[in-house]
This record gives sequence, structure tokens and C-alpha cells, in this order.
Amino acid sequence: MPKHVAITMDGSRRWAKKNGLTISEGQEAGCRRALEMTMDFFSVGINTVSLFGFSTENWRRPEDEVNYLMNMYETFFKREIPHAPRYATTQFQAFVYRNRKTSPRHLRCDARGRRSYKELRRKHLIIAIDYSGRFDILRACKSLAEKAKNGLIRVEDIDEKLMENELTTKCSEFPNPDLLIRTSGEQRISNFFLWQSAYTELYFPNVLWPEFGKAEYLEALTWYQKRQRRFGGSV
Repeated sequence: MPKHVAITMDGSRRWAKKNGLTISEGQEAGCRRALEMTMDFFSVGINTVSLFGFSTENWRRPEDEVNYLMNMYETFFKREIPHAPRYATTQFQAFVYRNRKTSPRHLRCDARGRRSYKELRRKHLIIAIDYSGRFDILRACKSLAEKAKNGLIRVEDIDEKLMENELTTKCSEFPNPDLLIRTSGEQRISNFFLWQSAYTELYFPNVLWPEFGKAEYLEALTWYQKRQRRFGGSV
């Protein structure tokens, strides 16, 4: 069983169009599916679930759609995350990543998600909003360079472990995804967890995200369990 599953929730807009619904209705359905699916993954023993909710590149979408998404996420964080344990058989800690320079002001503070669950260490939910894998790596490099400049670390001490401690996923005991799922049939990472996914198993089902139900997630886990993970070595 994977310890960390990352999900690019792709296809909500296409699902809405296919079903004669508005884009906002599709996004809301995708948001509900995200929470339900997270609880399902937690229930089978997965420790960390990461959800790619909004990429830095998504700012290029129409302004009204972006504004709606930001408001929807704010509502999601305020109303759903604090009460999410009612869906689950276990407790978890939520971390919401947001780029503080470009995200709307009401989405820049991530204390809300942490405060509700700061004493709970069993499971982790990471929600990536305004996320860029390249920026994640760049920011980590700048932080390490600043620490070396100030004499806090030596350049020769910088290794993969120190790098991972500067990345967004440092909050999890298992920062690197074992399995990355991207729904809707698109077969690319799209700037999500570039460092963390070096040896991640990539799964690309054709189903649109709001349709990704229990049968689909069990199929994904079954597919993963058949993989031979060699991490560059041989079997």
C-alpha cells in the first residue's frame, strides 16, 4: 500500500460540460469528490494525500472562473476542513500551501488548517493552491543559499535530506509520493511535485475527476501493487 498518494484533480470542467452543468457546478462537484476520496484513502491505511487544486499557471484562466475558485476554496477551508473527521475513521492534520505573494489575501495564511489539527499527527492532507513545482525547488534553493551565507549550514553539508526539509511536503513523514494519479486521461505532471516525483509511479485513468469513485481508486491501488519499484536498481 502506498504511504503517500498525490492527485491532480483534472476534468471537472469537462465533466460539467458533458452533463450540461456550469463550470462552477463542476468545480463544486470536484471539491466534494476531493474530500470524499481523501477520507477513502485514509481509511485503507494511506498516510498522506496531496491534492493539486490550483497551479500557478491557472491564473491564466478567465478572471471570473479564477475568482469563483478562490472563493470556493476559502469556503472549503472554513466549512469543510474543520469538520472533515466526520467523514473519516481516523483523525488527520491539514496543510494548505499557498504562494503568499500571488494568492488573494484571504488565502495567504495557512494557520487555519494547522490550528484545527496541530495536535494530530496520524494522517496528513496537503492541498496545493497556487503551486508550482519549479518555484518550490527555487524557493528551497534560495533558502539553503541564505542559510549557507549566514553560516547556519556549510555548502558541503547540503544534501537531498536538507533539500527535502525546505520543500512544501516537509510537513509529512512521507514527503515523496509513491503514487501520483492524474485523472481525465492527460499524461503529464504539469509542474506538480517535480522534485518529489523522481521515482513516483504515475497513473493516468481516463475518467474525469468528479467520476473518480471507489471502484476507480481501488483499481488505481491494485495497479500500484502490481508495479515493481526499483528506484534505479534491478530486481
